[in-house]
Formats: sequence, structure tokens, C-alpha cells
Amino acid sequence: MKTISQRELRNDNAEVMRGVEQGETYTVTRRGVPIATVSPITETSDLRCLRPARRRPVYSQQERVRGSAPTKAILDDLRGER
Repeated sequence: MKTISQRELRNDNAEVMRGVEQGETYTVTRRGVPIATVSPITETSDLRCLRPARRRPVYSQQERVRGSAPTKAILDDLRGER
């Protein structure tokens, strides 16, 4: 397992990814403290999502609000153009 800094990961991303494709595992450090491991995905890798995304509200099902006057008339009034 190789150890690289966060800066090395950022600057040499393509090289690190090539290494991962070839089976290398990297420990990423920030200020000398290990913060992450970058390793290839294997058949036995556990890829569970620990914090799944929340479902967003469906805006397309909401009723459309329609004003009493056309938008052009409202804008002309706001601009002072009558």
C-alpha cells in the first residue's frame, strides 16, 4: 500500500487512477494524517450506501399558478411603461 498526500492525489489523479486499475491501493493523507483509502473495486467489495439520497419533491405534480394579468402587462407596469 502506497501513501500519498491529498495534494499528490489532486495533481497526479490520472497516474493514481492508472495505479488503482492495476491493483494498487493508496492511503491518502492530509498533513500527515491518513484520511482515506483509494483501492480497486473487487467482487467482494462492500458497496453499500451508508447514507442514501433523499427523495426530492415532485414539482411537476403541483398545480400551476396563473396570474390574473399577463406577465408582459405586469412587467410594463413595474417598469413604468404604460
